[in-house]
Amino acid sequence: MPFYLQGFGFIVLRVGGAAILFFATSLTRPIEKINWKQHGGLIVLCSLFGVAANMLMFFKGLEITTPINGAVLMLATPIFVLILNTFIFKQPITALQVLGILTACLGATLLMMGKNLTFSSVTLPGDLLIIFNAISYAVYLILVKKLLAHYHTLTISKFIFLIGLILTLPFGWPELMQSNFNMPTYIVVEIIFIIVCTTYVTYLLNAWAINKVGPTLVGAYIYLQPILAAIIAIILQKDILTLQKVIAALLIFAGVYITSLKYKWYKSKA
Repeated sequence: MPFYLQGFGFIVLRVGGAAILFFATSLTRPIEKINWKQHGGLIVLCSLFGVAANMLMFFKGLEITTPINGAVLMLATPIFVLILNTFIFKQPITALQVLGILTACLGATLLMMGKNLTFSSVTLPGDLLIIFNAISYAVYLILVKKLLAHYHTLTISKFIFLIGLILTLPFGWPELMQSNFNMPTYIVVEIIFIIVCTTYVTYLLNAWAINKVGPTLVGAYIYLQPILAAIIAIILQKDILTLQKVIAALLIFAGVYITSLKYKWYKSKA
């Protein structure tokens, strides 16, 4: 972007490609009927918050703000999950959850300190869109758990992405028609990677994990992303390993582990 594809046009490719993969994979299972009268509204809400609004706001926000601003603001997602979960599912917030998420957040922030982090009136519109994106994805993580209590992951995912595609078309179709599809091979490979790995596989595994351990713990794992980014950068010799990065990584691992303790305790008592 934007030399071959614009942001919203790319989202149509991303969501449409993932929808095709979900429908193709679902053919390996017996057909599962959806009770649209009972759960249709919830599926539409998951499509809106988890796919359409989530991706549109993130891509548009990233156009306005800086990548490092976006990375830092996305760290708020698990915090929003924790707060919203108390209102939607009436789940009490435990001291361990708060301690774990704040510890991981501290580690992730420490890992990105020294980068070009600048909040200003110029980046404010984009910063707000990234924050709303984080809230939107947090709502999705909580709502989809309710659906997964009734249906298989593939059944829910294919309809969420189909409706998500319909919701994103008005925004992305005009840009998609202006795209330059005369792309080099490496660009095509990168697009396929994003559709398959960072969309189809990610949403599929997230949905499976939510059904097993709940949205709060799944949300907490977002703090591992900066560690993975740092590891890849070090392997590619675009960054160096420092004591600060080691401490930050340990804080993140400790925070995610502490957040998981509530779930482990619950399983041991069941």
